[in-house]
Amino acid sequence: MEAQNQSQRILIAYFSWGGNTRGIAQQIHQRAGGDRSSVELFEIETVTPYSRNYNTVLQEAQRDQRAQARPPLRTRVANMAQYDVIILGYPNWWATIPMPIATFLESYDFSGKTIIPFCSHGGGRFGQSLTDIAKLAPNARLGDALSIHYSGGSSLPNDITAWLRRNGITVR
Repeated sequence: MEAQNQSQRILIAYFSWGGNTRGIAQQIHQRAGGDRSSVELFEIETVTPYSRNYNTVLQEAQRDQRAQARPPLRTRVANMAQYDVIILGYPNWWATIPMPIATFLESYDFSGKTIIPFCSHGGGRFGQSLTDIAKLAPNARLGDALSIHYSGGSSLPNDITAWLRRNGITVR
């Protein structure tokens, strides 16, 4: 893939419930040269937040998944057309993407764009999330995905660097 940040615009879009995915997205942003105007960070937020209680959020996530719900989003990317590469982050919820990610993917035209997923998880890795992303953005190209256990541990900076390079993104 030839997604060099000097010539292409990159959006790092993520949904985070407990903060792990947010922290990973921030590290990716730093490594991909986030101080340049060509790399932007965007948090996907729902109109109605999920519970802060872990057991309750598990129930809410499962309910939304079973209903194939599309929770309305509080945030919106102003001009998605300007981005060539979308680095998409999410926690693995019930072996797939959280439903706010489905809402996000259905809210924009990803034709001709590259989506590079990263997933935080407690042991379930990607589950079926990559297949679900491909179904929701059928005209996008999927880059090499990164699976991160919880917040990534001490190897995370090196893991991110290697992953960005595999996807053709220049690292600072």
